Amino acid sequence: MAPLIGISTYWEDPAAWGPWRMRAALLPAGYSGLVQRAGGLAVMLPPGDPGTAASVVARLDGVVIAGGSDVEPVRYGAGPHPRTGPPARERDAWELALIGAALDADTPLLGICRGLQLLNVARGGTLVQHIEGHVGEVAGQFGAHPVTPLPGTRYAGLVPEECTVPSQHHQSVDRLGDGLTVSAVAPDGTVEAVELAGRRWVLGVQWHPEMADDTRVMADFVRAAAATA
Repeated sequence: MAPLIGISTYWEDPAAWGPWRMRAALLPAGYSGLVQRAGGLAVMLPPGDPGTAASVVARLDGVVIAGGSDVEPVRYGAGPHPRTGPPARERDAWELALIGAALDADTPLLGICRGLQLLNVARGGTLVQHIEGHVGEVAGQFGAHPVTPLPGTRYAGLVPEECTVPSQHHQSVDRLGDGLTVSAVAPDGTVEAVELAGRRWVLGVQWHPEMADDTRVMADFVRAAAATA
């Protein structure tokens, strides 16, 4: 049976569709599409009570923390930079609880963009609140740049060559969280992937694989999740 993969979502208030304008839990379709192309079953996880995260994760075979808004700097002991976006406190609390529950249960975990940043924060790391050159030149469009895998890492075993990835972020890893290993970098030295040894499968990527055709990382994640099903 295909593994059940939960993907975090976020509140948009209001969201618009047809004649409707109301609060909705949103997730760009690329995330579920990537999970499905890689052989998994995708379910959306709207922000909820952090105290229920362990029960939610117990029903899943894998967890994906999706990209999105900036992590509130108070989460890593910093004040806000002028370019840092408004806080999404409910989402921060929920996704940090999901990450903690997945790590505690040794459930395969993939962080995408913001998801990598939250994984780093969850492990006691910090973030650079603003960098240049990693977003698209036109609002609402992704940029692109190469990433280089670092030998000996899980990521390098999956994607051994340098490749160009879709990018849309203005924050990045500063101090690396406990136990994390950098597994890919951009030409300017920005951390582009991290992983955690000693767990079944934990990886974060700074780019947006859901906007590309390469399924190698997601397929390996789904295989690991299937082994726990």
